[in-house]
Amino acid sequence: MMYSSRRKPVLYFKEERRFLSGKCTVYKLFGLCMVLVLVSLLWLQLSCSGDFSAVAHNERPLSQQQPPPPPCLSDSQLSAIDDSTWGPHKLALIIPFRERFEELLVFVPFMHTFLNKKKIRHKIFVINQVDHYRFNRASLINVGYLESGNDTDYLAMHDVDLLPMNEALDYGFPEDGPFHVASPELHPLYHYKTYVGGILLLTKKHYFMCNGMSNRFWGWGREDDEFYRRLRKAELQLFRPSGITTGYKTFTHIHDPAWRKRDQKRVASQKQNQTVAKHMSASCVAVFYIFSPGKQLFMFGILLARPHQSLKGELKI
Repeated sequence: MMYSSRRKPVLYFKEERRFLSGKCTVYKLFGLCMVLVLVSLLWLQLSCSGDFSAVAHNERPLSQQQPPPPPCLSDSQLSAIDDSTWGPHKLALIIPFRERFEELLVFVPFMHTFLNKKKIRHKIFVINQVDHYRFNRASLINVGYLESGNDTDYLAMHDVDLLPMNEALDYGFPEDGPFHVASPELHPLYHYKTYVGGILLLTKKHYFMCNGMSNRFWGWGREDDEFYRRLRKAELQLFRPSGITTGYKTFTHIHDPAWRKRDQKRVASQKQNQTVAKHMSASCVAVFYIFSPGKQLFMFGILLARPHQSLKGELKI
């Protein structure tokens, strides 16, 4: 059959399209993908079989396997256990906490080193409020007191954003009475005479004599002023540092007010309900909370007791 010269390119072009037709191309791509998948699976099986064969020689039943070693204690922790010069008392460092992780990263290693230098046995409790209520510092401290255990005999109510810069400050056992470390003469912000916030040390016995702190103070402020009146009602003498010459530079305040604003609102009748003389009988054992310990938290090799708390108010007793 004779074709004109004009039709030959057309016939050739149709044959090329038939060779590269869409249907044929899809099948070829699918086949190529299947080959690659099979090769990958074969390679994975060979590599895994080599690893399993190596493990098979050392395989033991679970009952005979060694448990994972406990975390290593630092040299300072070992010395605290073995060295009798550290004394018999142990401090529960209670930190009321919510969304201050940047400050916590600075606070924990600093205070751990500071207390070790002074040879003070201590355990750090980060009491984290995880509910959607307003921050309640006093209730968190009450929870810290209740959860601190029998291995500690005195506590420090300590703000996470306040760091002691003078090593002459005393964090020892306050046997004679509550010891206000962040006294008005030294605190960088608060200078009135009845101030007992920031850092306050007292024995568990004295804390119980005060009936703990009031759980009625939601938001920021006034709970420490009410606690001062509890100290007076319990007839406890308040002590403060003496011989400290660094003045307002004794502490570093790492709180950024522009980044973390204080919750100072008084909603509805909250101002009347928070009258300091009104709830002196409110007890620390009346705080109702949900305890969720979660996993242990290590920060710079320091074990923290970091229970999560959802506060539910105060029980009527």
